[in-house]
Amino acid sequence: MSETDINKILVNGATISLEKLRRASNFESLLFHYAEISVYLEVSLSEGAGISDWSRQALAKLFADAASVFMDRKRHWHRDEPDGTDI
Repeated sequence: MSETDINKILVNGATISLEKLRRASNFESLLFHYAEISVYLEVSLSEGAGISDWSRQALAKLFADAASVFMDRKRHWHRDEPDGTDI
């Protein structure tokens, strides 16, 4: 597997996870996909793994987008709960 393949796998995996995060139907699923994206970002920070700068930048942007979606959805679900205890 080449360095280019690794970079594509990381970015494509995080992109898929972000789409799943956007479609999450419950908090557990939302949290799982958010954590999944953070793992892709964490792996990209490994030195000597052949991760390119473009890949790190793309993953950082995907993680920032995921954080925004996560917080918005969490706020939305929390607001919709009558006693606010679901999340």
